Amino acid sequence: MSNLTQSELDEIQEFQKYKFDTQLLIEGEDLDDFEIRDYITEHFEGNELLVVGDEDLIKIHFHTDEPWKVLAYCATKGDVYDIVVENMVRQAKGLQG
Repeated sequence: MSNLTQSELDEIQEFQKYKFDTQLLIEGEDLDDFEIRDYITEHFEGNELLVVGDEDLIKIHFHTDEPWKVLAYCATKGDVYDIVVENMVRQAKGLQG
């Protein structure tokens, strides 16, 4: 039996709602973290979105079922690198993600 509250269980379930943990860097010119955050929020289903950086470099972290769409969009904004896409379902089972 779990010692977690229902609120904590709900939070874990929401966190694991999407299959892929997607992380990457975008290097470019005149990047706008607010514009990128808004576009991702409006066009891609997911959660745990983090978009931070400046006009030259942006870090993206996002949980989604369609990381390839996020990568394709980010590639339109600049040079994409340090890409990490991990399968959180496999990780939850103790397997390599």
